[in-house]
Amino acid sequence: MKLIPCPLNGLRNATEFACLGEVRQPPSGDADNSWASYVWHRLNEAGVVREWWSHLPSTTWFIAERDTTTDRFLRTYLPSQMTEAPA
Repeated sequence: MKLIPCPLNGLRNATEFACLGEVRQPPSGDADNSWASYVWHRLNEAGVVREWWSHLPSTTWFIAERDTTTDRFLRTYLPSQMTEAPA
């Protein structure tokens, strides 16, 4: 069984979570091409990424730093604890 560290609820079964994509800065302005790229295109890079996750039973949203090459969670924290702006 795979366990994921929730910053509020501790280690929980992976079936209790949903990954909602990379943490990214939305585009400034209202150009259609910029928003289309933001919505549909992802970097999908190998290595450490920051992603939005949700613990479904408690509806807790948090950010996880995860190594995509090993699928290992390095750190999880609440959005209010984010120290730098997303790229």
